[in-house]
Amino acid sequence: MGKVYAAILAGGSGTRMGNPDKPKQFWMMGERPVIVHTVEKFCLVAEFDKVIVLAPQAWLQQTQDIMNQHLPQFADKIALVAGGAERNDTIMNAIDYIEREHGLCEDDIIVTHDAVRPFVTFRIIEENIAAAREHGAVDTVIPATDTIVQSVDGQFITQIPNRAEYYQGQTPQSFNVVRLRKLFQELTDAEKSVLTDACKILVLKGEDVALVSGDVSNIKLTYTNDMRIARAMIAEDRADNA
Repeated sequence: MGKVYAAILAGGSGTRMGNPDKPKQFWMMGERPVIVHTVEKFCLVAEFDKVIVLAPQAWLQQTQDIMNQHLPQFADKIALVAGGAERNDTIMNAIDYIEREHGLCEDDIIVTHDAVRPFVTFRIIEENIAAAREHGAVDTVIPATDTIVQSVDGQFITQIPNRAEYYQGQTPQSFNVVRLRKLFQELTDAEKSVLTDACKILVLKGEDVALVSGDVSNIKLTYTNDMRIARAMIAEDRADNA
């Protein structure tokens, strides 16, 4: 059986948080930065051979310092790698690291996750690993709860699709490493220009992507209000465990 790797994508700039000088993954949530909460979750999962943290080049040293300070017990499990220009370039950097340092096996799995989704559950992570091994590609989703409205011009409704057939994408997104890289390399520049996430690589090539049930608590910290919610969730967890 192949190895299992985590790729924690920490390339965001934080501009939508209102603080362009400090990426949101480095904001404090409780007594530790957001990225620490996220990376720790993956380090605690025994199946992972390596947890690869991909950070902006300019923040590599700070990220290393944060890992050393808060997660020294996982020093041998964590690898720090520079991210790329786009999300999928960052994932390819992770795969390049795997090939360079460990070699690639046909059965290797990579579990990619946003650094700013610190509330991912162990159940979601475990089900991603299992589904990726079985199907080769998997996305974490929750059913759409609001009505979805499509508007081509941004002014008038084009159509209102059946909500029962729609889901909201989360992360992790998990893949057979060799298959993902092969399909990405086969994309044209035009296809790469419309990518929004790694699963779309497979969708564009007509490949199946299985679904894993996410959780409404697996929120992505994008806006300032998201951080308020996250801090409240942390405070509630502490109160429950007190």
